[in-house]
Amino acid sequence: MTDHTFDLVVLGGGSGGYAAALRASELGSSVALVERDLLGGTCLHRGCVPTKALLHTAEVADSVQHAAAVGVDATLSGIDAAAARAWREKLVSGKHRGLTSLVAARGITVFSGEGRVEQTEGGPAVRVGEDLLRGTDVVVATGATSRPLPDVLFGGRVLDSERALALEEIPSRVTIIGGGVIGVEFASAWRSLGAEVTILEMADSLIPNEDEALIRALTTAYRRRGITVETGVTITQVAPSESGVDVAVTRAGGEQTTISSDWLLVAIGRTPATDDLGLDDIGVTRSRAFIDVDAQLRTTSPHVWAVGDIVPGPQLAHRGFRHGLFVAETIAGRRTAPLDDTAIPRVTYSSPEIASVGLTERQAAERHGSERIETTTYNLAGNAKAEIVSAGSAVASGLAKVIRVIDGPIIGVHLAGERVGELITEGQLAVAWEAHPEDLAPLVHAHPSQSEALGEAFLTLAGSPLHSL
Repeated sequence: MTDHTFDLVVLGGGSGGYAAALRASELGSSVALVERDLLGGTCLHRGCVPTKALLHTAEVADSVQHAAAVGVDATLSGIDAAAARAWREKLVSGKHRGLTSLVAARGITVFSGEGRVEQTEGGPAVRVGEDLLRGTDVVVATGATSRPLPDVLFGGRVLDSERALALEEIPSRVTIIGGGVIGVEFASAWRSLGAEVTILEMADSLIPNEDEALIRALTTAYRRRGITVETGVTITQVAPSESGVDVAVTRAGGEQTTISSDWLLVAIGRTPATDDLGLDDIGVTRSRAFIDVDAQLRTTSPHVWAVGDIVPGPQLAHRGFRHGLFVAETIAGRRTAPLDDTAIPRVTYSSPEIASVGLTERQAAERHGSERIETTTYNLAGNAKAEIVSAGSAVASGLAKVIRVIDGPIIGVHLAGERVGELITEGQLAVAWEAHPEDLAPLVHAHPSQSEALGEAFLTLAGSPLHSL
């Protein structure tokens, strides 16, 4: 066995882990990074990046199909699934090479293999094969894995999101169990590429954690696009075969039916990857597989920290990235802004896109009282740029909804429409800086741009609407 000593040992090389390693190295620490697969983790290799690449392929296909609406004579003759996949893999490979080079340039030592946390006489450590990596501090950043349905194994015709990305064909008919972010993104992509898509959601709506205005906008758009949406259902049986999958469903009213398709995607959430890491042995407590942490992301074991999807809260790559920076700076003794999950933007990269930050109207009413909040909704149908970018699409409009405390700050921004994910940073600044609409109303938004919708909403809440009645 070989002993190594570092200031910081990071277990997991995904968004949270490599961010912690890079920042700690910048601040002068010696750093070891342990990764069992590839640097970049699920987000880079099997999640965020390749999924958005798939969605871009779908967007291009939509653009060709709608080209006549803007005077372009174009025909979509088919989708080359193999070429699309090869492009995604080339993209990911390039990003991986760049990240690997950056980590090496910062002097971070990378150990490949399965790591387990131990508590030694000198403090915490991570064992990787025959190597024992002793650190003054250890950061656990092992991410999450797809959650299966009870008694239904992934494999064959039953897919999780990673297997869905690896498909060598575009499904003809696909059923998706789960109407959260992952489910609706795959539904959007596959529908644009020609598949018949059915979404089965056990809650009462798609994207149930979002504001009701966004839920209505997405549901309406999906039905116009020909995506079948069934909510409030119970899955009673999943029966895969060599050629397809039958899903037995009980609807809210008690009606029973069977839905048949070529493939089934199970997208019911992700489970923290915290088993078999030695955490229980060193006194790190967990709740439903999530690691218990304090406000600084310290675990219940001295000098052991946790970041990203293994910490209770929204499972977002950019949240994990922020966690990693925060912990590295906290260990270094730097004062850093406190973490606030409500100030982290959320984007669903569907068509239409859904973007939000802060509180929903329901959450705002629960926290402040319904009589103490004020909302305004601006319909993107009146926005010239929105009409331009959605020409020919069934998603012909969208909305910008802003929530404020009466005579107080903006506490929620919610957007639906094509490409609105690019606008949410302005909403984040408004919420995080506790800006009042009166502070933002004088700011000029470029014309024509979809950002004018936010400008109009701020004007309205400030009492001086321009285009709204």
